[in-house]
Amino acid sequence: MNLPETAKLQEIYGETEKSSARFQKLADNFAKTTINVDFYETQNRFSTLLPEHGYILDFGCGSGRDTKYFLEQGFYVDATDGSEEMCHIASNYTGIQVRRLLFEELDENKKYDGIWACSSILHLPKNELKAVFMKMFKALKEDSIIYTSFKYGDFEGERNGRYFTDFTEKTFEKFVGEIDNLQVKEEWITGDVRPGRGEEKWLNVILQKN
Repeated sequence: MNLPETAKLQEIYGETEKSSARFQKLADNFAKTTINVDFYETQNRFSTLLPEHGYILDFGCGSGRDTKYFLEQGFYVDATDGSEEMCHIASNYTGIQVRRLLFEELDENKKYDGIWACSSILHLPKNELKAVFMKMFKALKEDSIIYTSFKYGDFEGERNGRYFTDFTEKTFEKFVGEIDNLQVKEEWITGDVRPGRGEEKWLNVILQKN
């Protein structure tokens, strides 16, 4: 889960005391709408594919909901988010230090058993998304996995002030097919788990590094 990255928000609102208060309000509201939703089925679907006490990167962790779940299951977790406000909220909620990191700044080599990018990298334009997938690929150990999710459809552009890249099964498979040695392992469609938004559809994907 990821609030739009602080740098991008600042382009909209400017570096002012008023905008800082607005960022905090956005972060607080985002956390409230996501922190208590039931995401067990998807979390478990991902975690059962990992080794016991494996190492996870929660990439765009938002409120820290999923980080906390994985920690409670005995996994080691690095958590990052592009928003300083969300990092503060997630650090308090999870009890670990959440690091501010923009997606394009990821620079690890064969470190993680799994990368969890839930409703986060969908805010990147498609021409930037491929480069980020390459960085995620590099950060994975051999035969490790990525979970990620996108709104279901063919839209790409701004929606309600935020950028979205949507995918269907067909368009995502075509997109990821351009990345060597990264293959779709599982795909499934779900409704939005947030209250009152169940009609919104999401494409969920687990990818494997070969």
